[in-house]
Amino acid sequence: MTPAGQQPGDFSPEQRLREAEREIFARRPEHQIEPSLERIADLAGLLGDPQRAYPVIQVTGTNGKTSTARMIEALLRARGLRTGLFTSPHLTSVRERIAIDGEPLAAGRFADAYEEIAPYVAMVDGRHPVRMSFFEVLAAMAFAAFADAPADVAVVEVGMGGTWDATTVADAAVAVVTPVAIDHTRYLGDTIEEIAAEKAGIIKPGAVAVLAQQQVPAAQVLMRRAAEVSATVAREGLEFGVLGRELAVGGQQVALRGLRGEYHDLVLPLFGAYQAGNAACALAAVEAFGSGNEPLGADLVRDGYAGVTSPGRLEVLRRSPVVIADAAHNPAGMAATAAAVTEAFGFPTLVAVVAMSEDKDVPGILGALEPAAAELVVTRNSSDRCLDPAKLAELARPVFGPERVRVAGRLDDAIEAAVALADEASAGHPGSAGVLVTGSVVTAGDARRLLRGAGSGAAGGEADR
Repeated sequence: MTPAGQQPGDFSPEQRLREAEREIFARRPEHQIEPSLERIADLAGLLGDPQRAYPVIQVTGTNGKTSTARMIEALLRARGLRTGLFTSPHLTSVRERIAIDGEPLAAGRFADAYEEIAPYVAMVDGRHPVRMSFFEVLAAMAFAAFADAPADVAVVEVGMGGTWDATTVADAAVAVVTPVAIDHTRYLGDTIEEIAAEKAGIIKPGAVAVLAQQQVPAAQVLMRRAAEVSATVAREGLEFGVLGRELAVGGQQVALRGLRGEYHDLVLPLFGAYQAGNAACALAAVEAFGSGNEPLGADLVRDGYAGVTSPGRLEVLRRSPVVIADAAHNPAGMAATAAAVTEAFGFPTLVAVVAMSEDKDVPGILGALEPAAAELVVTRNSSDRCLDPAKLAELARPVFGPERVRVAGRLDDAIEAAVALADEASAGHPGSAGVLVTGSVVTAGDARRLLRGAGSGAAGGEADR
């Protein structure tokens, strides 16, 4: 908040942004969950329930949430709608989490959004035994900013789970569930069924549930929830899906079957079969959101997908050698990343740089990466939750073999070492080796800052979704 006796206009937008960030980040981090919708509902009520000022498409799942949300938003904008987009965590600046019409809030507008709700946040803090968290405050800021815009529709990504996530205070007209896998077991449960049950909480009475292809136990839980609340169900592989895909320069060309028609020759500038599945889910969500039974129109869908981006998801940061950043942070996500890198780039030699949080399934993640990576450099990222590199190396050696594992104390040194290994491996054969920097959203964000100088603000988000 602005210091007593001074007005927001007395400070630059950047100064006000830094102060807002300082206060927000001083709150309980988003990985420390206190399950309840009471705090966010109380704050939303004080703000006039801004989340009810526009229809909402909500996205949950274990992997692919952010990419799917960004594709949904791009298609809605192609339809001429004014959009709000809330995603998490961020890669380089907290402002990324709240976007209007595809653009993150500017520094001054982000500070405005915080300053406008801060007095009400303080009131809610005083009413409850547990103060509002970092994530709850950001969700409220997003809801209020979208109402002020005003947005025609908001695309809202769940932080963790669904039932108790702060974003679920909104009643989504369309609920999208990307593939469910094992992650965040401390809070969501340690079985697919338990995790799916938490995520199923976003499916509200009368909504349309758009379900990506799921493991059978997850699908059963989601379908049961949909039946209980009389939601309409659209399932990938049945009501919609991917008809075909082939590699293309900078991504892939896909054909999709939506809920209202087929769409061919779509250029998707993202890598991996899983991104084609995400695109199918996004298409079905936007079709379900619209009225009538007419297809969206091939040109609209082509335009929407042609410019879509998903930073930190198999993102090429430099060339010669190619260095790619990816936010994979659980075994299922890493398996998809490894398959996509192999398919799209086909490096005879891939050097992986890995830093990850200490609470992750480290052997499972490393096991999924090992078939694709010839060499491994373990290191640390900027999060205080990062696993110590020496401990990570200890866990990696049984998976990769001692001779394939190297340790670097800092990410910049790790990337430099990996580049040197790739250069050595590709001597005389340019382009035959590449570097993949992965293991968490924080790691991907740190790599972007090091290699691109992208953004400022606080590092990467604490939750490693």
